[in-house]
Amino acid sequence: MTRKTARSPRTEPWHPYAWQVQSLLLAYPDPHPQFQEHLALARRVAAALPDPVAHSLLRFTVHAERTPPPDLETAYVATFDDRRRCCPYLTYYAHGDTRKRGIALLRLKQAYTAAGWHVSDDELPDHLAVVLEFAATVPAAGHRLLTEHRAGLELLRLSLRESRSPWAHVLDSVSATLPVLAGDDREAVARLAAEGPPEEQVGLVPYTPAQYMPDPTGAAGGPR
Repeated sequence: MTRKTARSPRTEPWHPYAWQVQSLLLAYPDPHPQFQEHLALARRVAAALPDPVAHSLLRFTVHAERTPPPDLETAYVATFDDRRRCCPYLTYYAHGDTRKRGIALLRLKQAYTAAGWHVSDDELPDHLAVVLEFAATVPAAGHRLLTEHRAGLELLRLSLRESRSPWAHVLDSVSATLPVLAGDDREAVARLAAEGPPEEQVGLVPYTPAQYMPDPTGAAGGPR
């Protein structure tokens, strides 16, 4: 009997451009001109992207341009730092506050290193903005990582939509770059939505500084 091997997701030429601008838009909306430059870049790149990917990006840029910077900063903190279900750290959805998450973080960092890509010491390798930046740089490997975390990405997208966050548009755009949810992924999303991530609170100290872990009270802080 012939054993079937998992096929790598197909990477399109436009994928790296989409992932790069999505990464920039998921970073903290710094009030300095750089963020406005990122919004302008997203508009330019959107012109070369498929409609489902571009449309959602443009919806976010329109909102961000019309929102006073202090209000956008406040919304970002309220969304990603204060809501556990909107945690931007992808391994959290699969492993929660368990020692398995520490191992997953280490493996991610090893995958980056093997591809010749460096993550700074003040960043966790599973932050969605970091994973997207990696995917933009090493498309095939990055696409695999995004697909492996498809269930967590979908739950984050749905949670952002439920809270009517403008960053839901960015997640809609990310989702549009990935294979359609099917079978096991759909079941994983339903299970996560019903049960949430595992809750063991031990075993992470060697890999994850406490300030980066989702707060047991419900906050989900991270670096900016």
